[in-house]
Formats: sequence, C-alpha cells, structure tokens
Amino acid sequence: MGKDFVHPYMPNSVPEIKQEMLQELGVESIEDIYKSVIPEELLYKERLDLPEPILSEHALKKHVMGILEKNVSTEEYTSFLGAGCYKHQVPALCDEINSRGEFLTGYCGDTYSDHGKMQAIFEYTSMMGELLDADVVSYTNYDGGQAVSSSLRIALRVMRSRNTPKSVLLVPSTMNPEIFAQAREYCRSEGRIDKVAYERETGLMDLKDLEERLKSGDVAAVFYENPSYLGFFETRGEKIAELAHKYGALCIAQPEVAALGVMESPMNQGADLVCGDIQPLGMHIQYGGGQAGFIACQQDVELIQEFPTYMYGIAKTGEEGRYGWGRAMNYRCSHGSRENANEYFGTETGLWGITAGVYLASMGPVGMYELGETILQNVNYAIQKLSEVPGIRANVFRNSNFQEFVVDFNETGKTVKEINQALLKEQIFGGKDLSRDFKELGQSALYCVSELTTADEIEHLAEALDQIIRGC
Repeated sequence: MGKDFVHPYMPNSVPEIKQEMLQELGVESIEDIYKSVIPEELLYKERLDLPEPILSEHALKKHVMGILEKNVSTEEYTSFLGAGCYKHQVPALCDEINSRGEFLTGYCGDTYSDHGKMQAIFEYTSMMGELLDADVVSYTNYDGGQAVSSSLRIALRVMRSRNTPKSVLLVPSTMNPEIFAQAREYCRSEGRIDKVAYERETGLMDLKDLEERLKSGDVAAVFYENPSYLGFFETRGEKIAELAHKYGALCIAQPEVAALGVMESPMNQGADLVCGDIQPLGMHIQYGGGQAGFIACQQDVELIQEFPTYMYGIAKTGEEGRYGWGRAMNYRCSHGSRENANEYFGTETGLWGITAGVYLASMGPVGMYELGETILQNVNYAIQKLSEVPGIRANVFRNSNFQEFVVDFNETGKTVKEINQALLKEQIFGGKDLSRDFKELGQSALYCVSELTTADEIEHLAEALDQIIRGC
C-alpha cells in the first residue's frame, strides 16, 4: 500500500493527521522514532510478512468466518471434556443483560460514579455470599487459578503480619495441574508449595501425611478442592480444616460453584478462605475464555485487609429507604494505592460478575439445587454405562463424584490419545488425557458430564468405546 493509504481500521492513518503528529514531535518520519530508541543492529530492515489489509467489512467478515469454521465446536460434537471449563446451560437472559451497552462497554466506573453497575456487582457478591455462606465476597479477578493463587498469597501475608515465619503451602497431589503451576510461580517469591499424598483407593488427601507435614511448624496454609480436579468429593474437609488450625495454619478451599446447590460450603466446614471460578454461572465456553474468579471469607478483618480486589458495599443516603453503592476499603487495592498495594489486579472480568449475578438471580436456590441434582444423576449414569464396557474401569477411585470421573483404559492396550482420535470419528470429544500429569494412573482420562449431557449421548459414548476397544 502507498504512503497515502488510509487504513479503515487503524486510527489516525489519514496522511494529513500523521504529518501533524510527526511535526508536533519534531521528526521527519515514524522510522526516526524507531531509530531513536532501537539500536541499529536490532532494527528489522525488511517488510514484515503480513497479509494485505482487507478493506471491505463484508470481505473481512467472510475471511474471519472462514478461519473460525475450521474449528469444530461443542455445538456440533458431543463433549465429555471438562477439566476446568464446562458447557452448562446459559439462560438467554444472561446474554441479553451482559450485552447491553451500559454493561458491555462500561462495566466498571469509579466509586459512586455509576450506581447501576455498582449495584449490579453488589447484588452479585451478595448472592455469591448466600451460595457460599460467606460474609464477604470479592470483586471478580482473572479466573479460578488467579483466585487460588491470590488466596495463597493472602495466607502468606497474614502470617507475615503476625510475625510468624511460615512460608510453606500444602496442596493435594490431585490438584488441577494448570492451577498448581500458576500458583507455584505466583507464590515462589514469598513461599514454597508442597504436595500432600493421596490415598490410592479413594483419591482423598492422606491425613497422616498432611499432619506429618504440618508438624514442621512452617506451614502457612492448607489448600484443597471440593470436588477435586479428578471429580470425587473431598469428604474430609472439616478434618483438613481442624488439622490446619491445630498447627496454626489457615485452611483454603476451592469449591465447584455448580455443586453448591447440593453440597455443603467449605465455609461451614472450617475453611478460612474459599475461592474458585464462576464460569459455570452463565458463561459460555468461548474457546477457553469467559472465566472469572472469586475469593470469599467470613467477617474477619485480618483476612479482608489482605484481599487484592475491589469490594462493594452499600451505604445509606440522606433520603429514608434509598441507598448508594460504592467501593469499600479502596486503599487496599492497586486502584487505591498503586505500587504499594498487596497485588495488582485488573477490572476486565467485571462483566462476568454481572453475568453471574443474572444467572444466580434467575436460578434461585431451587434452580441451583436442581442443577446439582441433575449433574449427580448424569455422572452416575455415565459411570454405570461405561462400567459395562469390557476392558475399561470407570470411576477409578470408587468415590462419590460430581461432574467428572476418571476412566482407566490400561487393560485395553490402547492409549488415551488413540481412543480420543477414534472418538472424533463418532463426533465425540473424549476425556482429558491424564497420562502426562498423573503418570501413576497410566492410560487414564478425565471424563465430564453436565446437566446438558443426555442419556442418548452417554449411551452413544459407551457404544463407541466398546467398538473402538474391540477394534470394530
């Protein structure tokens, strides 16, 4: 394109405007700016290998759709893949509300500047508080992994404020490996994360190993998931919290929010902090996007002071019966104190908090119970049908499961990768291959169902696996 070309999607590309900007800066060309800050030997002298711009909006849309159509979505194939991102029913109301301009393009205003958005976020945190039986719920952060990482850092800061030299964080060996890797890097400047063994028969955290590690006296917090990454319920949450507190450590739990309609909140089993992901609450899968995290606790100022995110409160006004909404204790976060804050956090997930609030309001307590009940029924039916397939062992840990369960293919003589490739021919996405992250399980996979998984889809999976294993 010539120097007089005006790019339709690039601001200030009109030649006259570009020239005005260069004159204001006192340079002849854009290249002069680059040369002033980039050493000559590092400057790229050739033309970048980029495609020419597509000038027509219609042609651009056609081009992008052509790329997207190379993907196969969960709308076309049946998916039994979960492992942290789930296909749930999204009420149309969620998409309708979160696509409104006043939320979509301006979801986060300054304190007291936009009472509508402030109230929407306050209502979300209030309903999350009811779901979790928690007094305080944070503004959303990036995702569940960030929520876990920040919660662990909160524990380290609390111990430091108590002048207690505790810097070890204990987590289960069955922990989500992606979140573990994220938390390990996030906390390594302040502490160390160690894994606690699990019982091979049940998958549950080994309480003897946990107590032995706690006896060292340097443990700041014990973390567990319920349900676990591998799908089974951690039925010893209360005992884990008791042991943590016995040795002066905090207890942090990550519940699956979709299960809280049928499962006791870890908050009522002694957890000091609960954290996790709200993606199941009205968010589409979106190729891995559409996730946001939460952190919650009881009315404990020592913990609340260490929260890194906004917190929204309600305030009386001069008029009886009318209230205002705004940020509480704003000095704690990076918005209030910049580089002196405990952690940096962004605001881009605020829209998902509003979406989750719409979801919770539309579902209500009965809806959340029915959601959990349906998933429990579906996962039990899936385990039953896959257990009938010769050569495979469904639900390896023989425990009560929610949403996910481990399937053992070791006796089939086939790898999970081979089986998943064969399932694609049946228009099925198979389970998450566990052979790399959990080598002790060999050729095993993590299978997932949701409230949307039908009996026909489960039966089709069982039939397809039977044929693949028999080599038909």
